[in-house]
Amino acid sequence: MRYPAFLKEKGTIGFVAPSFGCNINPYKAAFQNAQKKFKDMGYGIDLGPNCYKGEGIGISNLPEKCAAELEEYYQSKENDCLISCGGGELMCEILPHVDFEKIKEADPKWYVGYSDNTNMTYLLTTLCDTAAIYGPCAAAFGMEPWHDAIRDTFSLVTGDKLQVESYGLYEKESLKDEEHPLEPYHCTEPLQIKMFAPDGEGALKECTKAQMHGRLIGGCMDCLVNLLGTRFDQTKDFLEKYKEDGFIWFLEACDLNVFAIRRAMWQMENAGWFQYVKGFLIGRPILAEDMFGLNHFDAVLSTAQKFGVPVFMDVDLGHIPPMMPVISGSLASVEGSDGKISIRMELR
Repeated sequence: MRYPAFLKEKGTIGFVAPSFGCNINPYKAAFQNAQKKFKDMGYGIDLGPNCYKGEGIGISNLPEKCAAELEEYYQSKENDCLISCGGGELMCEILPHVDFEKIKEADPKWYVGYSDNTNMTYLLTTLCDTAAIYGPCAAAFGMEPWHDAIRDTFSLVTGDKLQVESYGLYEKESLKDEEHPLEPYHCTEPLQIKMFAPDGEGALKECTKAQMHGRLIGGCMDCLVNLLGTRFDQTKDFLEKYKEDGFIWFLEACDLNVFAIRRAMWQMENAGWFQYVKGFLIGRPILAEDMFGLNHFDAVLSTAQKFGVPVFMDVDLGHIPPMMPVISGSLASVEGSDGKISIRMELR
């Protein structure tokens, strides 16, 4: 596994928009404030040509132009890391235009993003054997003041810490809008992580303490199942390469309802992706409402319980802030106790 160099003092932060750009408020104003904050901290800024674009469908620009920006800025010596401007809908359409061999041959650099950016963070890990950070996008760094999740993300980029912990409260209703673009996360709801561990009889039982160890892999399920079975899916080769470590799958959903989540879990299982799994970290889904007797816990557990490994659900991961940033590809030890978890990552 290739690990990028950490961002040094007075280094340069590159920004790209392979998914949505920051062309409208509140994202534009927040992104501009993020740049100001980074400059005030002593860092240089390197803006890709699509950062303020809104000319594509579900992405910032035409797929060819988004791919060209991503390739150029990943290989560039003018920046030291990349933060994606935002998530979106159709980043997958840029992939046929990306030369992943060139990216694999380039010096590795940290790429930060989540949601639609799974198309990069997951493929960097599985295609290019290169670690990436699944965490908040550029506009989030413009909030005033920074939430601990934003500090943690930047601390991963700089190498100041390699351990994150759940945050205690999460956001139910955001206060950020066009008139208040710099509002921080409005965290009011108590964290309610549910932990499940094998009961010794082939089932999972809810518990208050559990742990797991393995190599982190995953992202947004909406994107993962879209990649599954395509020419970009080299997951099974990656799994075989690191099978001695085993894998912790971190998964979260954006537009998937409970039945779509269950179908996604079924699809990944039957594609062989969960071979060598050591545990599951499941983020809070946006569409968590029960449907026809199925809740979002059983949507995951119906598949996960077949593997006899711990499962942590409703963790701080994904689309409902705050999210713990994680290093995709790293070896992780996850400790869960009394509704809280910590993730310690090793770069080996």
